[in-house]
Amino acid sequence: MIGDNRFICGDAVKEMSLLPGASIDLLVADPPYNLGKDYGNNIDNRAWNEYEFFTRRWLTEAMRVLKPTGSIYVFMGVRFISKLFLILENDLNLNFNGWITWHYTQGMGRKAGFSPRHEDILFFTKSQDYTFNIDDIRIPQKYYRERNNMAGANPGDVWQFSHVHYCSEERQDHPTQKPEALLDRIVRASSNPNDLILDPFVGSGTTCRVADILQRKWIGIDINPDYISMGQHRVASTFKGLDSIDPRVARTPKDLPKTNIEQPNLLQVD
Repeated sequence: MIGDNRFICGDAVKEMSLLPGASIDLLVADPPYNLGKDYGNNIDNRAWNEYEFFTRRWLTEAMRVLKPTGSIYVFMGVRFISKLFLILENDLNLNFNGWITWHYTQGMGRKAGFSPRHEDILFFTKSQDYTFNIDDIRIPQKYYRERNNMAGANPGDVWQFSHVHYCSEERQDHPTQKPEALLDRIVRASSNPNDLILDPFVGSGTTCRVADILQRKWIGIDINPDYISMGQHRVASTFKGLDSIDPRVARTPKDLPKTNIEQPNLLQVD
């Protein structure tokens, strides 16, 4: 027993090295992107060769603790994601499953270039034997067709979730907070109740919050004690609904026959 459902304040590499090997079912990582963000007690600004060394170190530990049937999702910005892909596939010999684009509608504006409106998530598995619960993440079909699975469609690899707006009640004092609905899809798809989920850069605590709601076990690591306190508060707070939704979940398939076809309620928490 490794003491699940807990936050750990410390360096991700060091703290992961203390976890047993092959103990984690799902690892979700949102590491610093090396873009100069201020994370309170540290600033994300390294020479790129140093950043690559840091990335290889934490990924090596991540692979050690991941079960043979485990999956890993890594968030990354555009300046390093191609290098990250090669490390995961060529150097660590993981199985590529998907390159997910998270599209959001608001973001930084630019006058001399195109304004960024997405982040990417790489999805790899440790082997060909892994969890993927497609029925737990289906969205309503756009059209009725006999050949379609009317229980819902695969959401695809382009996901639209709005940022957690700065005026939102759910907004935390963290520069890169991810929406709960985005993590909800990842956790539902790639883990089962009572599985153990690790987030080595837990930040505002979103992964652990969602894992707790969905009855998964979890461990969150962060080097900033203020973020650990933030995560503890979020997990203890009452769940009132996800802070964002995929706008497609509200649609009704076109050309429905007269027979009523029940659509899945994807926002229901078991």
